[in-house]
Amino acid sequence: MGSVTVAFSGGVDSTFLLKIAHDELREKAVAVTAVSNTYSQKEQKDAELFTKNIGVEHILIDTDEINIKNFSKNPTDRCYYCKKELFSKIKELANDKKINYVLDGSNADDIKDYRPGMKALRELGIISPLIDADLTKNEIRKISKEMKLETWNKPAFACLASRFPYNTKITKSRLKKIEKAEDFTRKIGIKQFRVRYHGEIARIEVPKDEFQIIIENSDKIVKKFKSFGFKYITLDIQGYRPGSLNEVLEK
Repeated sequence: MGSVTVAFSGGVDSTFLLKIAHDELREKAVAVTAVSNTYSQKEQKDAELFTKNIGVEHILIDTDEINIKNFSKNPTDRCYYCKKELFSKIKELANDKKINYVLDGSNADDIKDYRPGMKALRELGIISPLIDADLTKNEIRKISKEMKLETWNKPAFACLASRFPYNTKITKSRLKKIEKAEDFTRKIGIKQFRVRYHGEIARIEVPKDEFQIIIENSDKIVKKFKSFGFKYITLDIQGYRPGSLNEVLEK
């Protein structure tokens, strides 16, 4: 490819992709991370630390998807408008820097799920090397471990907008409320989880084998979550499952 810009979130997939790109292309591989209300500050700091440690050029860009009507209304194809906004800006930056390709870290598992953002990637000509290589999330974790990347066992993390049921309006204040709730949940020792927004209700998804941690810390969680503005705090007894908000969609 000669030169690439990698859309870098700091997660398992994009970290692996960026490391490979940097190893192959050195200074001709550039990382770009979006600064947005939908992206947690913790993830941004993780991304900045990794790029600093391996010595790759890292560019932060502001995205404003929250002010896009078709995004904030949160329709079922919300992700399309987010990806269109983000990757249009990354592509513009790549063109200005005369970089040949823009890459994203989607993997082979992603094409099995409902992912309307993929349409935006295709329209913009974004390349997804991990899909082209038919690499699944588990395979990427395995290879990342062999490469001694600290992210090999990092919990999966989607943008904060994914915590809202479809057609529930997304606002900056609601995103901040979810971010605070998830930061606190992480502090009590839960690694893989989601806090879903249902108006006055916060629905916590954690793996079933970690229910006991929630129960033991229930008083602390209730007190904190209520201070963030929630009135009712629930534990989802189905447990953590990625993409649970898509369960309302017909096949």
